[in-house]
Amino acid sequence: MAPTTVPPFRADHVGSLLRPERLLHARRERAEGAIGDEDLRGVEDECVREAVRMQEDVGLRSATDGEFRRSSWHMDFIYRLGGVSKVQDPIAVTFHNERGDVEFTPSGLRVTEPVRLERTIFADAFSFLTKTVTRNTPKLTIPSPSMVHYRGGAAAIDPGVYPDPERFWDDLSAAYAAQVAALGRMGCTYLQLDDTSLAYLNDPAQRDMIDGRGEGGDHIHVRYIRQMNAALADRPEGMRVTTHMCRGNFRSSWAASGGYDHVAEELFGELDVDGFFLEFDDERSGGFEPLRFLPRDKYAVLGLVTTKKGELESKDDLKRRIDEAARYVPLERLCLSPQCGFSPTVEGNGLTYDEQVAKLALIVETAEEVWG
Repeated sequence: MAPTTVPPFRADHVGSLLRPERLLHARRERAEGAIGDEDLRGVEDECVREAVRMQEDVGLRSATDGEFRRSSWHMDFIYRLGGVSKVQDPIAVTFHNERGDVEFTPSGLRVTEPVRLERTIFADAFSFLTKTVTRNTPKLTIPSPSMVHYRGGAAAIDPGVYPDPERFWDDLSAAYAAQVAALGRMGCTYLQLDDTSLAYLNDPAQRDMIDGRGEGGDHIHVRYIRQMNAALADRPEGMRVTTHMCRGNFRSSWAASGGYDHVAEELFGELDVDGFFLEFDDERSGGFEPLRFLPRDKYAVLGLVTTKKGELESKDDLKRRIDEAARYVPLERLCLSPQCGFSPTVEGNGLTYDEQVAKLALIVETAEEVWG
């Protein structure tokens, strides 16, 4: 079977990578005022170059910068949108693992002015990445428009700025559309919209939370899909777009459970992307049955390799699960990846650098044996 010539690739990965210790040390020094911005940027540049070489050496065909210049996979982007302000009221999120619960309390946000794109976000980071790759396709990851709303809901939007909620949605999608167009002018051909909301909403507890905000947990995913489509409607020709969905990933812990059944029909049938990175690393993610809604022109990237622990998966087990998924989607429409990033926040997950590389190499080797 021929390999894919455009993203997503048979062997791919979500985006974030474990931060090297010297990068974490440089971040601490910058926070303490011991070094300046240029010093930190120099360390970031060195670490990104090494991360790109690693991705090329293991045989991947895409490369990210590991999100090394961010503290968080989504908030570093969202706070740069015009009209969105960081507020000191933290958002309490409870994550779970085998040993107990982990509390994550990121800063909150509030929409205090009309939402707009003031300048291309992550432009310098992406430009550096494009100059650093030697043969891989540079991939940029950004949070989906849904994440601006899911964190705080209507309560985070100043009613004096948006007395009509539809104007908020219009402005939000327009800001994203401007970002997509600007990235296209920079030569971006592989863009990923990361979205936890569309996976979280498969969990009844998460839908109850949305109901408690008065925003309709059973159908809010339809709104999110509509706004993502509006943001992508005029994307440049030749730009491939994927979305990644997981149920939370913070310090090897998770926040939600449930298969994709609740959102599957609208998600796969209506969201105008080229591929879906899907978390399938354990029983919390449900079965492959929802993949039956995947159209013939889209790809499902099976996140079968966990980034939450270092133990290496069995290649035979991965092949068996790929065969199971192929009962619902033709094999030529499937790809393989980790279930999420290795370090969605700066803290990273509980595995080593060598274990991370071994998992990426396993994905490449398995994909070569399955698809050729």
